[in-house]
Amino acid sequence: MAVSLTAVAASSASGGHAGTDRARDWDVPRLAVMPLGDSITHGVGSSNGSGYRGPLWDRLTGHAGTLDFVGSERSGRLSDPDNEGHPGWEIENLSANIGTWLPAARPNVVLVHIGTNDLHYNHGVDTAPDRLGALIDKITSAAPDMTVLVSSLVPSADPRTRNRVDAFNTAIPKLVAERRDRGFHVGYVDMGRLTQRDLIDKLHPNDTGFTKMTEAFSDGIARAAADGWIRQQVDVRPAPPSKASPDTHRGR
Repeated sequence: MAVSLTAVAASSASGGHAGTDRARDWDVPRLAVMPLGDSITHGVGSSNGSGYRGPLWDRLTGHAGTLDFVGSERSGRLSDPDNEGHPGWEIENLSANIGTWLPAARPNVVLVHIGTNDLHYNHGVDTAPDRLGALIDKITSAAPDMTVLVSSLVPSADPRTRNRVDAFNTAIPKLVAERRDRGFHVGYVDMGRLTQRDLIDKLHPNDTGFTKMTEAFSDGIARAAADGWIRQQVDVRPAPPSKASPDTHRGR
């Protein structure tokens, strides 16, 4: 659902953007954002079902000539509920479907927060970083000019899961840096501000936690825009024919 926005006053800043100036003084002609992940992206745990996406929409409003959230799912009470947040899904489920979702939705920014279910249910924990890297590679292979912002996972209140999350999060900056060094617009978003107090259960943020996620993703988009990463239109190669995608999942 695209919304055409009233133009904002031109920024008085020029040259390098940093800190609060970077987060405040940017604009792009078109911003089509695909929130990609599991139930946290879907909005489970938030009071209105929109998770970080509702306040993120409000923060992005005014920074784009056209603002659009895209995806095959719709959830939450916000102006544009489109997303790819799939409760219970793991990294491999997203990898199996991303080649179909991208050409259908044509985003120019993808926000990735995935791996919580893999780690909580002890599913391929040792291979989770490699599988996340493969998911990123699928996105950049289909759309080399795509801006992909990959976040660390929010914490868990379950001690065993928390240890796995900590190890997984340590690997993410390296995965991101390797792909950025190859020339792709892949950025890292740190969710380290969230603590266990920001959770409503073992895995899902509460409204305060989702606000912190919003701030992190908003800052990541602002940095990408200031660095000239966000292209108005991104060419997406169609997905090759494949076998039926897995849609089974664990948990919520």
